[in-house]
Amino acid sequence: MAEETNKMSEFKLEKVILNIGAVGEDLEKGVILLEKVSGKKPVKVKAVKRIPTWSVRPGLEVGAKVTIRNNTEELLIRLLKANSSVISKRKFNENGFSFGIEEYINIPEVKYEPKIGIIGLNVSVTLKRPGFRIKKRKLAPRKISSSHRITKEDAIKFAETKLGVKVE
Repeated sequence: MAEETNKMSEFKLEKVILNIGAVGEDLEKGVILLEKVSGKKPVKVKAVKRIPTWSVRPGLEVGAKVTIRNNTEELLIRLLKANSSVISKRKFNENGFSFGIEEYINIPEVKYEPKIGIIGLNVSVTLKRPGFRIKKRKLAPRKISSSHRITKEDAIKFAETKLGVKVE
């Protein structure tokens, strides 16, 4: 008889977040790009702190992001192909990984648009195991046991096996 694996120890993709940091006209181009890549409406992000050297003040729109929770695997595989499915080991952390795409035209099925120009974007992937809800629930929230957390090595193993990523 085959070995049974514990269902509580299997990983799932919780969400994929696409974001672009830009100001002014570049921000509007970024919003159009995120909508084109994800098919969802992006949200503009406002600054909270004042950073005088960068001319950033509270309330200034400094970026746009979109969170995808459904059909994440299909989108993620397309985005990974833009980087030749290669991610540096430094890009992995506890509960996920992140990577950047220098030019959106590298993404399969996304055509160049002259009104957008050439822009890059960042992709953050969050992994979860069943049972992580207890940390965020409203009634009786509890801590996640250290044996149930997703380590950096677990995230690397998941990316290599499920997504076909080459880790360098």
